[in-house]
Amino acid sequence: MYVIIAGGGDIGYHLTKALHQHGYEVLLIEKNRKRALDLADELGERVMYGDACEVRVLNEAGARRADVVVAATGDDEDNLIVSQLAQNFFKVKRVLAVVRDPRHEALFFRLGVQETVCSTRFIFNILEQEVEYGEVLPIGAIMRGEIEVVEAEVTLESPVAGKSIGELELPPKTLLAAVVRHGQLTLGLANLILQPGDTIIALTPPAHEKQLARILRGSAR
Repeated sequence: MYVIIAGGGDIGYHLTKALHQHGYEVLLIEKNRKRALDLADELGERVMYGDACEVRVLNEAGARRADVVVAATGDDEDNLIVSQLAQNFFKVKRVLAVVRDPRHEALFFRLGVQETVCSTRFIFNILEQEVEYGEVLPIGAIMRGEIEVVEAEVTLESPVAGKSIGELELPPKTLLAAVVRHGQLTLGLANLILQPGDTIIALTPPAHEKQLARILRGSAR
């Protein structure tokens, strides 16, 4: 899989390192020359200097063969431009955009960018829910915001600990997509027995988050 990341800030930098360590082909595009040179000192040829808002730069980066483009600059307008170019001009199958201002998410969805991550909204949800260890956390949205991507830790007290995924009676239109165990990602297999320390990644409509929390934690706020 070939992944292009626009933006060499903390998100782009750490994501590039993580993807490379897991065997992905990845290229990070950074438009600030000094920042690009600094990143290249550590990441080498996985860093390209240029403005990902330009067709020429994305073309040179090989966007036509990219499987995923991640727009992770510090500017929502730039991220929208990168997403639109990748999706509509280069026909990239999957585009993921970081959105800083939650008010801009609706615009991204209207323009066809269906996968967004809004750190501001994520932090707000944590504060609002008075999150504790094991809480169900919204970490992103897909399908124009109709489906939330949520994360939950399995604790010793979790009612799902010791149960297989296939045993769980989940809310409508909810899917346990994957489980992270000891740093390894496992796709949600029906016969996988959930253990304390597992991290569950699930997809669910926003209206069913509380119901999902009751199933995974035994209670909901």
